Amino acid sequence: MESAARIAVVTGGAGGIGRAVCAVLARAGLQVVALGRDADRLARLERDLGGAGVRGLVCDAADEQQVERVLAGLEAPVEVLVNNAGAAESAPLHRTTLASWNEHFTANATTAFLLTRAVLPGMRERNRGRIVAVASTAGLAGAPYTAAYTAAKHAMVGLVRVTAAELAGTGATCNAVCPAFVRTPMTERSAARIAERTGRSAQEAERALAGAAPLGRLVEPEEVAAAVGYLASEAAGCVNGQTIVLDGGGIQQ
Repeated sequence: MESAARIAVVTGGAGGIGRAVCAVLARAGLQVVALGRDADRLARLERDLGGAGVRGLVCDAADEQQVERVLAGLEAPVEVLVNNAGAAESAPLHRTTLASWNEHFTANATTAFLLTRAVLPGMRERNRGRIVAVASTAGLAGAPYTAAYTAAKHAMVGLVRVTAAELAGTGATCNAVCPAFVRTPMTERSAARIAERTGRSAQEAERALAGAAPLGRLVEPEEVAAAVGYLASEAAGCVNGQTIVLDGGGIQQ
């Protein structure tokens, strides 16, 4: 990978995991483009990491035309794509609305589909490139009250495996990281909802989430970013179509 401009695109780049991923890729020498819908958060990201080569672009990754326009405006082909955009809410299956179901698929699966579809031909033609999806243990196993999220993350993992099969033998790869609950604002909101519904304190709710995996604590964003950084590196050239589980040993493949 010796092109003059080595570009990495990270969707959901201004969030907890996204910010950590941007920092890791920038340290690896990539020019990082963080995509997101919140201009203020992207501006804060640029303020904090702009000196390291990170810039933010407002883009709804679920909008086909916006994705095409943003990628066409980059000064070089995308060398690394990290599909990190996502959303999560919880509800029993019988109370899951169609709107919630569609929103989860849009945020977690459609975004990954649109970005992956856009960069795939170029990576295949150049015989190099890395695509990494930030999925979840929910993309590999089911849990109560997560029907829409779990189904959407399973779709993301399925897309990773199909993409890997189409890239096999080209030098480009596609893989996923599947963490348990990560210390992010999204998890804080989940803990707050649990506390509200059960009468527990926020700390007790967080401990309940952390205890869902053998790790016994929340995964840190930097730990997810480290796994993404490895899969995006030259060192991972022989890894394709895999899911790296970050939960302390609960799901073993």
